[in-house]
Amino acid sequence: MSAKRQADFEPVDQSDYLEFVALGGGNEVGRSCHIINYRGKTVMLDAGVHPALNGLSALPFYDDYDLSTVDILLISHFHLDHAASLPYVMTHTDFKGRVFMTHPTKAIYRWLLSDYVRVSAISSNDASTLYTDADLNASFERIEAIDYHSTTEVEGIKFTAYHAGHVLGAAMYFIEIGGIKILFTGDYSREEDRHLNIAEVPTERPDILITESTYGTSTHQPRIEKETRLLNLITKTIVNGGRCLLPVFSLGNAQELLLILDEYWQNHPDLDGIPVFYASSLARKCLAVYQTYINMMNDSIRKKFRDDRSNPFQFKHIRSLKNLERFDDLGPCVMVASPGMLQNGVSRELLERWAPEAKNALILTGYSVDGTLAKQILNEPSEFSSIAGGGIKVPRRLYVEEISFAAHVDYKQNSEFIDLVNASNIILVHGEQTNMGRLKSALLSKYKDLRQTENEVKVFNPRNSEELRLPFRGVKVAKVMGSLAAKPPMDGQILSGILVQKNFEMSVMAADDLKEFSGLTTSSVIQRQSITVEVSAELIKFHLEQMFGTLKDATVGSGLGYTIMDSVNVFWKPKSIVIEWEGNMLNDAIADSVLAILLSVESSPMSVKISSKPSHCKANFNRPEKIERVLVFLDSQFGSAVEPMENPDDGVYINIDGHIASVNFRNMDVICSYEPLRSRVTHVLDHAVDTILPFDFGKEESDESYESSSSITPIKEERDS
Repeated sequence: MSAKRQADFEPVDQSDYLEFVALGGGNEVGRSCHIINYRGKTVMLDAGVHPALNGLSALPFYDDYDLSTVDILLISHFHLDHAASLPYVMTHTDFKGRVFMTHPTKAIYRWLLSDYVRVSAISSNDASTLYTDADLNASFERIEAIDYHSTTEVEGIKFTAYHAGHVLGAAMYFIEIGGIKILFTGDYSREEDRHLNIAEVPTERPDILITESTYGTSTHQPRIEKETRLLNLITKTIVNGGRCLLPVFSLGNAQELLLILDEYWQNHPDLDGIPVFYASSLARKCLAVYQTYINMMNDSIRKKFRDDRSNPFQFKHIRSLKNLERFDDLGPCVMVASPGMLQNGVSRELLERWAPEAKNALILTGYSVDGTLAKQILNEPSEFSSIAGGGIKVPRRLYVEEISFAAHVDYKQNSEFIDLVNASNIILVHGEQTNMGRLKSALLSKYKDLRQTENEVKVFNPRNSEELRLPFRGVKVAKVMGSLAAKPPMDGQILSGILVQKNFEMSVMAADDLKEFSGLTTSSVIQRQSITVEVSAELIKFHLEQMFGTLKDATVGSGLGYTIMDSVNVFWKPKSIVIEWEGNMLNDAIADSVLAILLSVESSPMSVKISSKPSHCKANFNRPEKIERVLVFLDSQFGSAVEPMENPDDGVYINIDGHIASVNFRNMDVICSYEPLRSRVTHVLDHAVDTILPFDFGKEESDESYESSSSITPIKEERDS
C-alpha cells in the first residue's frame, strides 16, 4: 500500500502526475465521459451521448484518447447521457477493458438502449446510427454487474459502488489507484424522495472529488412545495378541459411522478374519470424492473411492500401505453411520456398535437439540456419546428411551466456534501459553462481562508479534451505478513524476507509464506556442471578443504561425494566430476569457486608435490652444489644484502635497512625479529628448495638413492623427517 500527499513540487517521475481528461461533460451537460490515468492505470467513467445531437456528433471526443489503454469502464447509471455510447465504445473502438455497473443498471441497460436504437433509426438516416441491436447484444454479454458496498479490484485498481440517489441503480464510485483515492459522484441527489435512498457519504476521505455541477449555485424549491405546485397545475388544467403533458425519461423521475399521481388520484375519488397515462415503449418492462428491485429502495417503499404485502409500483390509477395507436384522445388527461428532452418519440408527437390549444399544459419536470426542444420551449416561443421537417412550424399556445423533479443536487446540497467528503481537490463536471463557473467561484470564495495552507482546497472545471494534471508524491510502505509478523519487531531489528509487489501493494514475507499470502507458487532450479578431471578423489578433497574447510560426506543419486557449505554437492562419476546446486545468487558464487578449483587441480604445483610416487633415482647434485644453487636464488632476490656466516656451509645473513635475517642451511630455518623480512626470505627459500628437489639438507645423499613420499604431509615436516 502507499501513503501519499499532494505534491507542492515538480515531480521528477512523470508517473507522479494524475491525469484527468473530460472527453464529454466538460462545461456541458450531456455525453458524459471522463478519463483518469495514474501510474499506468486508466479508468473511464461513463460513456454517454449528447441528447441535443445526432450520430457521431453526439459522441464524446473518443478520437482524442487511446481507448486501448483503458483498464476499466464504470457506468454510473442508465440515462442516455451517461451510458448510450457504451455499445459503440465496446464494438467500434480499440477499447479492450472491462465494464462494470450495478445490477439494476444492467437490467435496464439493454431495454433502454434498444429503444434508443429504434428511435434513432426512425428519426435519422442510417448513416447517423451509432450501432445496431447486434452491437448492443454483444456489449451486454461483456458487462459485469456489481453490488453496492462491495470492493472490486482489477489490475491494481480498487473501486466500490455507493448509492447515488439519482435513479434506481445509480452509483457513485470510490476508486483507489496507487494509494490515491478518488470519488466520482456521477449524477446524485441528497434529497429524500418517495422511493430512492439519498446519496451516501463514503467512510474514507478521497484525495480528489469529481462532482456534478448541473444546477450550479441554484437552490431547489422544497419538495412539498413542488408537489403542491405540480398537483394544483394539473388539477386546474383538467378542470378547464385541457390535457397535461409531462415529458420524462423512461426511468428515473418518471417513477417518482407516477407514485405522486397514483397517491393523489387515490386520495381524490372525484378524479377517477380523468385518465393518467404512462406512455413509453418500455413502460411495462420498466415497471417490472422497479417491482423487482424493491430491496434497493428506501425504507418507505420497503415498509409498504412488507406491511401491505403489495408492490407500490403496481399502480391502481396509472395506465400504460406502449405507443399512441390505441390512445383515444377524447378529453382531459394526464400524460407522462418519454423522452424528457422532447427531441422525438411519444412526448414530441403529443407536444405537436396539443401545442396549438391554450387550455393544454406542458410541465417540464426534469433538467433541460441546451440545444434541445425542452430548453428552447422554456422561452415560450410562438412556434417551433415540427419533427416532420420541411420547414413546417407548429404554433405554441399551450401553457409551459418548469417544476423540476430532477434528482440532482442544488448548491446547498452539493456544498454540504463537499464539506462532508473533505477532498483537497475538486473537479467539476456535468454542468453548463455558466452554472459550472458560478459554482467554482462560490466554492473558491467559501474556502479562501484555506489558501496557502496544507488544507487548501483547489477547484477545477476543465473543458472537453483539456488535460488536467495533479501532482502527487507517493511514499512506499510494505506490509509484513505471515510468520514474520508473528512477533512485533524490536527497535533496530533487521527484518529479512522476500519483498512481494502486486500492482501497488508491497508485502514482506518469508519464502515459506509465499503461496499462502501472495498466491505465488515457488520452484527451484537445480543446476549441474560436469567436468573431466584425471586426478584422485583424495587430491580433490585436499584442494577443496584448503578453500572451504571441513567437507560433509554426501550421497547424491548413485554417486558418492561431498557437500560444500551446505549448498553445493560434488560427486564422482566414471572419469568425471559433477557439481550440483540449487540456483540462487549465493549458491552460484560458491559453485563458481568450486569449479575454478577443480579446473586448476591438475596444474597446481601443490598437486605435483603431494601426489609424487616413490621413485629410485640418483641425486644429480652433492651438498655444496645444492647450497650454491640456493645462494643463486637468494642473490637474485636480495643481491649484496646476502652475507655468508663465519662458516659458509652453515648459512647466510641478509641485511636490509638494518633488519637482519639469518638463514640456516642445515634445517632451512629463517630467524628474524622483523616479520615482513622473515616472511619474504622464507617465501624465496621455499621456492628455491622446491626447485632443486629431491634435496635433504639434513643428510648427505650424493651417492644414495632418494625416495619421495606420496603422503600429503607439509613440506617442512618432510624435511625434518
